[in-house]
Amino acid sequence: MIVWTAIGTVAVLGFALKGVGPALLGGRELAPRTRSLLAQLAPALLAGFVVVAVAGRDWAAVDGTVLGGLAAALGLRLGRAPLPVAMVGAVVATALLRVVTG
Repeated sequence: MIVWTAIGTVAVLGFALKGVGPALLGGRELAPRTRSLLAQLAPALLAGFVVVAVAGRDWAAVDGTVLGGLAAALGLRLGRAPLPVAMVGAVVATALLRVVTG
């Protein structure tokens, strides 16, 4: 439940910042370095949420089938598959691994 609270909080803060940001900047452009940093925040937060969701509290709930699904998604994305295809591939790989490992 804590993870979903964190996701909800980050979503609300993101929406608030998107609304407040233009008002505070008044039409001025951000420095290129600041824009680059802000562009990398969302992927970093998402990666952190995925790691916490997969590994569980204190890394005690690592599920090999989910890791296999993540590996499948990574392989598909590195092979330039579209995101929906990679997501479906990850679900199928995880399901197959769960069937095989029983």
